[in-house]
Amino acid sequence: MSASAHIFVDDKEIIECIPALESTPPEKAWHVVYSSPVDNQLFGFDANDAAIGIEYCYGVRIDADEAYRKYVWVLAYACHKHALDPRRQVVGHFFLDPQRKTDPVTGLAHSRRGYEQLLKDVAIEHDQCAGISPELTDFGVSLQAGTGTATVRLNIRKGAPSTRSPVHQVVPRGAQLSFAGSTNIGEAINGNSTWYADGKGNFFWSGAVQPA
Repeated sequence: MSASAHIFVDDKEIIECIPALESTPPEKAWHVVYSSPVDNQLFGFDANDAAIGIEYCYGVRIDADEAYRKYVWVLAYACHKHALDPRRQVVGHFFLDPQRKTDPVTGLAHSRRGYEQLLKDVAIEHDQCAGISPELTDFGVSLQAGTGTATVRLNIRKGAPSTRSPVHQVVPRGAQLSFAGSTNIGEAINGNSTWYADGKGNFFWSGAVQPA
């Protein structure tokens, strides 16, 4: 038996072993067995014939957070390059071949993240890079106003509840903050994915705020 993938990602490099982003159409890699029926059921194609295999590398010598950032970016770029919907057409090997594979779930656990979080972050990254301005409803913001105090020096992020979003403002510890609502589908930091929204398209992480 032999196997291959197009791209491998760690904290230092994105290595394209088989042309996928630099070739249209991509060359073929063998990353899902043909006997698996899930890819055909979902998309009407065998994954080897129609999909790009992108592997997330992990281990004790790899900075999991930096590897995750690169992994999210290259998945989002692949969607942009090949006009794919990042909300529907990013599928893990564990889903396509559950009897044999656990990726990327096992690797994501090393960065304290789950598969659903990955899909959300890829969609956010894709939209930001494409210049798409999301509506608050895209992040499931529940409108309930409140106030709080920053417990650390805090970055207010513009556009999406994610540490990859541009910094709109930096507030010092002790700053008084107002928010129009919150969402629990932002980027998870230390297991906490709840972010506050100020109602003007900006977000800040709830873990750094003491509610009033």
